[in-house]
Amino acid sequence: MFTLSGGDRSEEETGKTAAASSTAAQTGVSVSALTAAAKEDGAVKDALKRHFVVKLAKLYDRTSLEEENLLLKDIYTELYVIEGCTGGVNTEHEVRRIESFNPKIEEKPIKFSDIFKTRSSQNEFGTKVLTLGIAGVGKTATVHKFILDWAEDKCNQDLDFILFLPFRELNVIKEEQYSLWNLLLYFHDEFHNVDVREILNDKCKVVFILDGLDESKLTLNFNQKKLSKVTEETTTDRLITNLIKGALLPSALIWITTRPAAAKQIPPEKIHHVTEIRGFNDPQKKEYFRKRIRDEDQASRIISHIKTARSLHILCHIPVFCSISASVLQEMLKVDKDLKNAPTTLTEMYTRFLLFQTRKKTEKYSTMQREDSTVPPSERDRLGVEGVLKLGKLAFLQLQKGQLIFYEKDLKECGIDVDEAVVYSGVCTQIFKKDEKIFSFVHLSFQEFLAAAFVFLSFRDKGNPLLQTKSERIKWMFKHTLGDLLKTAVDKAMKSENGHLDLFLRFLCGLSLESNQRLLKNLQPEMDIKEESLKDTADYIKRKIKKEKHSEKSINLFHCLSELKDNSLTTEIQEYLNSGDLSTQNLSSTQWSALVFVLLMSEETQEKFELKKYKPSDEGLRNLLPVVKSTRRALFAGCNLTVQSGKMLSAALQTENSSLTELDLSNNDLQDSGVELLSAGLKSSDCKLEILRLALCHFGGKSCENLGSVLQTEASSLKELDISNNELHDSGVELLSAGLKSSHCKLEILRLSGCMVRKEGCSSLASALSSNPSYLKELDLSYNLLGESGVKLLSARQEDPHSSLKTLRVEHDGEMRIRPKEYSCEFTLDPNTANSLLSLSDGNRKVECVRSHSYPDHPERFDWYWQVLCRESLTGRCYWEAEWSGRVYIAVAYKSIRRKGLTEDCRFGLNEKSWSLFCSNNRYSVWHNNNETKLSARPSSKRVGVYVDCPAGSLSFYSVSDDQTLTHLHTFSTTFTEPLCAGFYIYYRSSVCLK
Repeated sequence: MFTLSGGDRSEEETGKTAAASSTAAQTGVSVSALTAAAKEDGAVKDALKRHFVVKLAKLYDRTSLEEENLLLKDIYTELYVIEGCTGGVNTEHEVRRIESFNPKIEEKPIKFSDIFKTRSSQNEFGTKVLTLGIAGVGKTATVHKFILDWAEDKCNQDLDFILFLPFRELNVIKEEQYSLWNLLLYFHDEFHNVDVREILNDKCKVVFILDGLDESKLTLNFNQKKLSKVTEETTTDRLITNLIKGALLPSALIWITTRPAAAKQIPPEKIHHVTEIRGFNDPQKKEYFRKRIRDEDQASRIISHIKTARSLHILCHIPVFCSISASVLQEMLKVDKDLKNAPTTLTEMYTRFLLFQTRKKTEKYSTMQREDSTVPPSERDRLGVEGVLKLGKLAFLQLQKGQLIFYEKDLKECGIDVDEAVVYSGVCTQIFKKDEKIFSFVHLSFQEFLAAAFVFLSFRDKGNPLLQTKSERIKWMFKHTLGDLLKTAVDKAMKSENGHLDLFLRFLCGLSLESNQRLLKNLQPEMDIKEESLKDTADYIKRKIKKEKHSEKSINLFHCLSELKDNSLTTEIQEYLNSGDLSTQNLSSTQWSALVFVLLMSEETQEKFELKKYKPSDEGLRNLLPVVKSTRRALFAGCNLTVQSGKMLSAALQTENSSLTELDLSNNDLQDSGVELLSAGLKSSDCKLEILRLALCHFGGKSCENLGSVLQTEASSLKELDISNNELHDSGVELLSAGLKSSHCKLEILRLSGCMVRKEGCSSLASALSSNPSYLKELDLSYNLLGESGVKLLSARQEDPHSSLKTLRVEHDGEMRIRPKEYSCEFTLDPNTANSLLSLSDGNRKVECVRSHSYPDHPERFDWYWQVLCRESLTGRCYWEAEWSGRVYIAVAYKSIRRKGLTEDCRFGLNEKSWSLFCSNNRYSVWHNNNETKLSARPSSKRVGVYVDCPAGSLSFYSVSDDQTLTHLHTFSTTFTEPLCAGFYIYYRSSVCLK
């Protein structure tokens, strides 16, 4: 089937025997016919193309229950292919990678047909391309379609020859010696009687496709002796390494496909370009189902069902899951038109698939057995059932070893006769593939499913296969319930560092459900249904979740609970979310883990994650870090984050499968040390961040050295950087400019508003723009002291025809955001707005709530809440201070705020038109739109400073000490759309005095 990965090819797709002549036999075209055609046409290329068309045009869909032979062009669906780079060894379970796949990520999608036409990070076209992709994602399908399109003259006609060398087939001859030319003759009969110089020369544009590096048994030693002659014989591994590193036929184009874990075999410097096949995005998924299922009504029903089952919907990003789901659901539609009993979990889907495949094969071979007198009819069912159990044993033993490819000796150890298994078991030809004495399952996940089925079906009679020590086995003899089996499996899986038993555990839990046991009974009629309560197992898993310190390791346990149909923890946390007041809840470690699981399963969170909705603090970030790694946009502005967050986010950015492309940390107390920690992650080759906002984060010029170093990093993807309202000075801008000069810098937007930049800083920026004029398109230097000469320097760069700079913002030059106090304003309280219980004094600069006061009626007066507004409007940038006593709210509100009635529309902080800071003797908290954020800072003085930047949409509160030191409390970031004024809410026997 075309959607399978490099390790998922059958004889029909890629079969190769030890003799060259067998290639012609597989395609149905004789060697003599191909050679004659080549001579007649006068073109070896035409003969090679015809060979590929015959070989690749049709495909055999192994997951189809109808054993369909389909045309590749009719069913092939474009995959989501991106530019990317490998960050080293990936030990993460591949199903976890599927579940974290976000098809909305704005990476760089490319067409597979343009694989050699896409520029690398050095702005050069790659001649050596490495394509990554997990099992079943469609690497081999992509290769086949690339070759077929060339062979059918549809694209890439500038290529003279495509030479297909799968590693699986290279394994067969790894002990033999070949020259490069003889190796090509082994794989391509079309080159017989052709002069080697006509093909392997610098004038011929040749592509070598090395498919399935993860299956390679060759020892790729790139320090071996150099080989440059195409006619010199040597070992196969030496041929391949010299071909990859360019010593042999340096003009050749090389395309290598592999699963991510095997990519480390090739030194990064030997590869010019890395791409990754991510699977189907949602539109491609629908397109595949509609191509695969010709009946439009059936296709619509199946698509609808997949959408309602979240876990299936996620897994169907991988084509092989789509194919299996289509096969099973089509079969079920024959008896269940509404799919009411259709699978909703992967366990149910695979169980149905196994049963349907076994039944189909049993029906198919029953006719053969009646005709073949040597096979007694009574053997039919036994071979089917025993064959599956033997394959399950093989799957389990090899899973424990981490082996995905097996050999004949491995089969014999499990009592499997190859010919008997492949021909008579009924299920082997579909799930288990024979190819040159090398074997594998249709997908790693199915190997794990069969392993779980084997353990489940055999544990009572033959002991617990999971037990390894003698003492464990002795204990098992006296007590061995289903619950004991599941607990053992949980313990084993939790000890695995790379999670290689995670999916096995999920399947084992799923198979324990009575409904799935009844399905398995169709396969093994004598099996007893184990009607044990699974509550103890679910409680055991919950205790494990509670003890587990790392919420990421708990995620799989929540999947296990889901398989057991126990959703109590996630239901509880969902109720918290629905209540809208999660930030005020003190969550337990179990609840934090449940919240992570719920958010990871949310499509909305995959696109955007706002910490302030949950717990705007370092604690909240620490507990929700797995969500940060899977989201595209992390919006953390004004979330009370400190230096600690820099280290946590740095780790998230260095995660290989991180989806993060936008990070907003504005208005947090990161300081220089926090930015330094964050920069380590920004330099990682795994970091995909394109937008970074660090405005008003209380750091200075020292941080510019770290950020400049990030911009000089080859792997950096940063396109937008906002570090406004930090005290950078010219010295900091000079350090940052060193990064802007780098040829690796891809920054398009730079915001330095209010950073104390003067002429010297302009000079540094102008020099950087002159050195690297190709990228920066927008530069914001508003609210600085540039001077006329500084502006001229930058304007000259903008006018340079070679410069990409289109937007230069220098408005409000001469107005500096040096410190909030630079914008001090004098305000007076407006008696016409004061509630009747408030008393104004000191020239209307003090307000207290002590007794009823007589005021005339006025339409602007607050008639219910003990509030008052100031007379003066807030414009531009304003700063003021207020001393308080008792309990008060210090606020900023639109002048249009409602004044009459006991409603939230009137009270400061409870609506969209006001923002407030609550002050009392033991705590601070801020309010907006009826959302409270408790602040960690404790009141150490009775004076508060308030700074408003109307154009920037920024409102900040500070604690003012006796020596006039400002300590930042909180900043709101918004867009002010109406005239503002200061206001106060005063409790009884409390007061506020403007200073």
